[in-house]
Amino acid sequence: MRWRRAHKQRGEPAFRFEREGEGLIRLAGELRLEDAAELWRLLHEATNGLKAGKVIVDVDGVTKADGGSMALLVELRAELAARGVDMDVTGASKVVEPIVSLYMCDEAPCPLYRHETESTVAQIGRATIHVGHEAKEIVGFFGEMVLAAVRLVRAPRSGHWRDVIRLIERSGADAVPIVLLINFLIGFVMAFQSARELKLFGANLYVADLVGIAHTRELAPLMTAIIVCGRSGAAFAAEIGSMKVSEEIDALRTLGLGPFGWLVVPRVIALMAVVPVLTLLGDFMGILGGMLVAVSDLDLSVRGYLHETTLSVEPMDVGTGLLKSAIFALAIALIACQQGFAATGGAEGVGRRTTATVVASLFALVLIDALVTVAFRVVGI
Repeated sequence: MRWRRAHKQRGEPAFRFEREGEGLIRLAGELRLEDAAELWRLLHEATNGLKAGKVIVDVDGVTKADGGSMALLVELRAELAARGVDMDVTGASKVVEPIVSLYMCDEAPCPLYRHETESTVAQIGRATIHVGHEAKEIVGFFGEMVLAAVRLVRAPRSGHWRDVIRLIERSGADAVPIVLLINFLIGFVMAFQSARELKLFGANLYVADLVGIAHTRELAPLMTAIIVCGRSGAAFAAEIGSMKVSEEIDALRTLGLGPFGWLVVPRVIALMAVVPVLTLLGDFMGILGGMLVAVSDLDLSVRGYLHETTLSVEPMDVGTGLLKSAIFALAIALIACQQGFAATGGAEGVGRRTTATVVASLFALVLIDALVTVAFRVVGI
């Protein structure tokens, strides 16, 4: 029997039906609820005279199926079973396998589709496409945030400004101890690693130059941003993600409150306010860490070390570090909020987005740091 073709025109079904012999039925196209009557008629015609044996329904060509059409197959299987005829559904593709497994399997999901192992090239390509898609989403999210900020400037009372102080305390004041400790240890380790080489050339004094310039321009902004990414970025993503899956964000829209102006803008402002301050504190602690090594291992005085630091470290060095920290803060806030808004699937989805926030933020920090450093070098800063 030839395929009974049907196009998506008014009054015509969107599936194709074929019967081969007494025990094989092939379905293709879209199995829709509005075509249920025609599908049921054809299935009955094909199986009406069967009293024993087995019927196989091949859905390899089905591109879309809904619950109504699957319910018909379940009913047909029950009718055939009452007459002593077994019925199996095979060949489901990745698209329709979940719904076929849901309706046609009594216990565990049926092994309807064999998943082929992707090659390394295919995995790399898929990951690259995913990264490009995520980057596009972040750029679009940034545009939405800018529009929300413009609306808040026109109507300041519509913003959730009281939340900014709370976010500054959570992201800034609570992070001070860990930021101070990490930057102190980074300055200490840098000076300690370079002490031996400096002694060989009698250049003990230049440890102040090494620690001061490297820490203010690069290490303090980057290490502080990494700490903020792990603390505040992950927290923002988890908080907004939980609101998304529990439909609290939809409730904000129902109340006439823009989610971007209510949730995103305050977090961006809070991070851009606190991260440069934390970076400045990190600068001092890194210099103190280097001073400890200089005094204890390189036989320098505190006054000599601080004097050499003031001569080598210029205001531009500190300024470039603070500018980097502000850019880092913007990137962390945008990525965290975007991942939170993209969360789906309950607690598991929130966990995945929180992990993705940390990974994406760390990658963005390193990339932005490299680009900004090269840009500063080109313009002579």
